[in-house]
Amino acid sequence: MDDLEFRRRLLADPNDNDPELIKTKNQSTANRHFSNELQQLDKQLKQALKVEIPTNLADRILFHQSSQAQPPKQSHYKRYISYGLAASVMFMVGVMVGQQYHFSPFPPTQHVYTPASMSSIALQHVNAEAQFVNQTDEAVTLQQVNAKLKPFGTSMNQLPGHIYYLNYCGFDGNRALHMVVGTDKGKMTVFIVPQTSTQMATDSDSTNQSLLLPLQDASLIVVGDKGEKLMPIAEKLKSELYWQI
Repeated sequence: MDDLEFRRRLLADPNDNDPELIKTKNQSTANRHFSNELQQLDKQLKQALKVEIPTNLADRILFHQSSQAQPPKQSHYKRYISYGLAASVMFMVGVMVGQQYHFSPFPPTQHVYTPASMSSIALQHVNAEAQFVNQTDEAVTLQQVNAKLKPFGTSMNQLPGHIYYLNYCGFDGNRALHMVVGTDKGKMTVFIVPQTSTQMATDSDSTNQSLLLPLQDASLIVVGDKGEKLMPIAEKLKSELYWQI
């Protein structure tokens, strides 16, 4: 089972116990991490949907409506209105409970960032996940990289080096591509963020530095050790990306 099929199956049913699916999950730390995240989200959604509604709520609404005197010819019409009102009340109860659990069926509003702020976010992301990512080597193929790049409207002609890690990640409101690439200077982290940039930007902290290059419909961010030259790998990555027309 390839990586794309594995993720599709889990998105459809996070608790799928198919032996082949379980085997693929145990093949890498990233797969297990992805499976655990989906199962946790599934539990949260089920908990948020457990709405306790009074057993007599619908009857009370119907009784209130039916107790009002109405002409005989309109009885069926008013009954339909009553059922509709009861359903509306139940829906609003569900919405209020969903807000209580901070759950919304609508996607969050995308943030608008400056190139400088995206460079800073990339540094924070690398520092937060360094312990997990540094121990991972998935030996990612070009086919797997292009499968992940497809939603961004681009693909890669050839790999810039050994790919240790590849996955989507939350980039402070956006879904970005997170990739760890082996270079002559050591490992570097690459982000492709679906947020356009107007200019190049850099940032640094006590151990790492970041470089952002604008792409056609996204931004390319490379993070490496402080003092390393990031522009060569950034330019190489940019030149290997082929954008769909």
